[in-house]
Amino acid sequence: MVKKYETPMLDQLESGPWPSFITGIRHLANEHPDEGIQSMTHSLLGQLEHSYETRKGYWKGGTVSVFGYGGGIIPRFSEVGDAFPASREFHTLRVQPPAGNYYTTDMLRQLADSWEKFGSGLVTFHGQTGNIMFIGTTTEKVQHFFDEINEYGWDLGGAGPCVRTAMSCIGAARCEQSCAHEHKIHRLLVNEFMDDMHRPALPYKFKFKVSGCPNDCQNAIERSDFAVIGTWRDDMKVDQAEIKNYLNTKGRQYIIDNVVTRCPTQAISLTDNDEFVVDNRNCVRCMHCLNVMPKALSPGDDKGITLLIGGKRTLKIGDLMGTVIVPFMKLESDDDYERLVEIATDTIDFFAENALEHERTGEMIERIGLVNFLEGIGIEVDPNMISNPREISYIRMDTWDEEAEKWNQRQAETAAS
Repeated sequence: MVKKYETPMLDQLESGPWPSFITGIRHLANEHPDEGIQSMTHSLLGQLEHSYETRKGYWKGGTVSVFGYGGGIIPRFSEVGDAFPASREFHTLRVQPPAGNYYTTDMLRQLADSWEKFGSGLVTFHGQTGNIMFIGTTTEKVQHFFDEINEYGWDLGGAGPCVRTAMSCIGAARCEQSCAHEHKIHRLLVNEFMDDMHRPALPYKFKFKVSGCPNDCQNAIERSDFAVIGTWRDDMKVDQAEIKNYLNTKGRQYIIDNVVTRCPTQAISLTDNDEFVVDNRNCVRCMHCLNVMPKALSPGDDKGITLLIGGKRTLKIGDLMGTVIVPFMKLESDDDYERLVEIATDTIDFFAENALEHERTGEMIERIGLVNFLEGIGIEVDPNMISNPREISYIRMDTWDEEAEKWNQRQAETAAS
């Protein structure tokens, strides 16, 4: 018989105007045909009510894994398991999503059937790490669930001090702003660092995220240690005929108010003849104008990527945005992609050897200095990393001309070879 618990405080969460996560759990608890799932979810609701009453959390960690793997599972053991026995163990499995989060309905039904067989039925698409989060199973069933989904092509993601599950945007498959082959980049990085994902051996976590344009739909710049952002370096493409259509449809004042005046560097102007003019030298690729007028404005043809290192949320020294280490890099040949993987390998190796325990890449760079980091991974300082050097107080200007001349000489030698 399924034991139910009084949950007056949780009931209030469903009474407001917004959807509540309680509703989904209660649906499983009351309507799922499997009594095991009903018992687990009713017990989970009972423990959550108890936590709200006492204002304490009762989940503790431990060790749970599958054969050959050291990560991918988040153990959850209840400290009040005697009172709520059906959810005494409620482990979460992180499973890697496909690149671009592309699924078929058959894939989703297959995963759901396996999880209802071995777990609680609760699934999150996707956790902040990017994984599919299968929430709630016992130690006994963890291996069985993994074996079944692994048999038809799925693998665990990262958990702990390791390379975490990579993420990529939907990209060129459906987005006209795409400037890179996001899914290929994603798969190359995942395949190269799979061992580092499954067997945690780093000082702390390391994340890859790939966004196909500067819109950065993956929030890679502020949420990943290694951000790959698609971009272009020639002129933005302008379709003046479509500009006319926008003017006729929206009106001239709308374009001025919502596009021209909102350019952060005032790189856009509208002439008296209604010609749309872009000062491409001062364009910073913020993407606002392209998003407002996608039919009229498009990325240029000389496409590539920008690499940024060290983005993260608050930990030891607060939020950090990624720092540009490669302003522009073409990805056309196999050698180009190999160079990308090589930079990632050097970065992870340097991070593993030089970071302190529980220190992210960005915090390591803050501690040892950007110059030491770039030297450690074998990347030369590029003046294009900085748009306005004279406005940045930490740049020494007394030897700037000499260093610029050295850089120009290296560029000439590279071009000659």
